[in-house]
Amino acid sequence: MAEAQDEAGAFRALADPTRRQILEDLRGGELAAGEIASRFPISAPSVSRHLGVLKGAGLVTERREGNRILYTLAEERLAICIGRFLSAVCPEQIVLRHTTWRHGAQSEES
Repeated sequence: MAEAQDEAGAFRALADPTRRQILEDLRGGELAAGEIASRFPISAPSVSRHLGVLKGAGLVTERREGNRILYTLAEERLAICIGRFLSAVCPEQIVLRHTTWRHGAQSEES
C-alpha cells in the first residue's frame, strides 16, 4: 500500500504542466534553482514550491553549492513509477517494446 501511495505522489507531481516542464528542462543535466526560475513567467517562490513538490515526490534531487541549490532529474525514480503503471495498464506494450529493442539490436549487430 505504501508503494501505491508513493507512486500517487509522483503522479500528483506530474499533473502540473510547470512541473513537467521543469523535468524536461532537467533532462539536459543539473540546473540551479535560479536558472530554472528564469525559464518561467511566474515568481521565483512559485517555482521553488514546484521544485519542493518534485523533490517530495522523489522526482528530483538537490545539492547545495555555496548559496546555490542545484537540481537533478531522478531518472530512475521517474522511470520506475511510469514503467510500473504502464506495465499494469498496458502489459502488451512492454512486450512489444522489448521485442522491438531486441530486433533493433540484432539488426545493428548484423
